[in-house]
Amino acid sequence: MKRFLVAAAAVALIAGLSVNSVNAAASEKDERGYVSISASSNKELAPDVAEISISVVTSDNKSMQKATTENKEISDKVYSALKGMINPENGDYVKTTNFRANPVYTYSSNNKRNLDKYEVSNTIVVHTKSIDKAGDMIDKAISLGATDVSNLSFTLSQYEKECDELLSVATKRARTQADSIVKAAGSSITGVKSISGSCSPNASTRVTYRNMMLSAKAADSAEAVPAYGAATPIEVGAVKIYANVNASFFVK
Repeated sequence: MKRFLVAAAAVALIAGLSVNSVNAAASEKDERGYVSISASSNKELAPDVAEISISVVTSDNKSMQKATTENKEISDKVYSALKGMINPENGDYVKTTNFRANPVYTYSSNNKRNLDKYEVSNTIVVHTKSIDKAGDMIDKAISLGATDVSNLSFTLSQYEKECDELLSVATKRARTQADSIVKAAGSSITGVKSISGSCSPNASTRVTYRNMMLSAKAADSAEAVPAYGAATPIEVGAVKIYANVNASFFVK
């Protein structure tokens, strides 16, 4: 029995020493000094992709079916015309989205609801690398009865690749700055504690519409369509990509 107790005590002592050793190692690791750095990099590039959202809105005071039929006729014309102006081989496409059909009500002074009209809206999105044709596309759509250009944006087809390169530059910059700080303090970097990065674009686009949007009914009349002469002037601007890196390095 004595031998068993002595052996048990020895095992407990060894186990206690092992646990204390692990705790001490963990504590020592946690107490290592570190330096934190934030670095950034950016690049300004000419966009090579345009995305245009063009809407066709029609209405009728008495019939939802009539408003829907009229909308379909105009939308089909706009869709077909825009599809003929893009190059699918470059990844261009035209699609319809956000179709909506609903009654529109007005309210009297006594809060009574009255039917005003039935309204139908259909949005056509153009995605194209032929950004020089963006103005022509807008003018063509309007001349065929489109009533609104709700969005025009310019992006980069190689956005992910550009972001990866900028993040790499920012990371190297963070390490260089950290080395300089640590060296001046008489220490050296032993490893990475944590690192995170982000990348985002900032597009600058200015669009000027020289002619008023035409309603679907007005577009049916040849006399109602003004002579555009030149396409709607669009200043593409530039896309500036920003990459930011936050890094912490262990030092000794």
